[in-house]
Amino acid sequence: MTMTRGTGRGRVPAALAAVTAAAAMTLAGCSSSAGTGSEDGGSAPVPAVSGSAPARAAEKAGADKDGTEAAVAAKGGRLGGAGSACELPVTFDLAARWKPKAIELEPDSVLADLAEQGTVKMVCEIDAKPAGNIGFLRVWRGEASEDDPQAVLKAFVEDDPNASEAAYTQVKAGALAAAEVGYTVHSELMDESKQERAFAVITPDGPVVVHLGGLDSDEHTAMLPAFELAKRSLKLG
Repeated sequence: MTMTRGTGRGRVPAALAAVTAAAAMTLAGCSSSAGTGSEDGGSAPVPAVSGSAPARAAEKAGADKDGTEAAVAAKGGRLGGAGSACELPVTFDLAARWKPKAIELEPDSVLADLAEQGTVKMVCEIDAKPAGNIGFLRVWRGEASEDDPQAVLKAFVEDDPNASEAAYTQVKAGALAAAEVGYTVHSELMDESKQERAFAVITPDGPVVVHLGGLDSDEHTAMLPAFELAKRSLKLG
């Protein structure tokens, strides 16, 4: 089975998220003094970090090799149906306070080609910052083809020149057959490597990829319950 990869599109998430990441660095910097308070007695919101209660709970998510059940986030709504922020071929539960918005780019936009990775295009972005974390769940869609979920994921990961150490597994997303991948991405902005994760399903309208990034690996880990909630609650639209 042959798949056509994009050209340089692996830089997309970084290109689209550069401004957000820069702002996130400022937020993270502010949070470093939140434990002791600022000079005027105030304090900044503190995103969940490794060792915090949300992060400790999140460490269970996606790490169920010993057969234990992965943690899921509290439900805050459902996405994908008619009238929702992003109308998709699938529906799934959103984590509480996460905010979705549709990604709609004109074909002649300078960003249109950037919003493609592998064989899919970004169509929805779900922001975790209102829930206290720095990162996004992003939903990507592709055209109907003969590709299976793992082939779609491989094309997605291989189109990111900074991705490495990809490990694929066969899973279920709701009742649908799915593939999942965990991998490492080197962030040029942060000058460090971080964990990322995605799953893919095939629908009559084409493949859907749900991807979780994060400012760094600690933020990624803290957000895994939202990823697990989306995966477990997914249904065809």
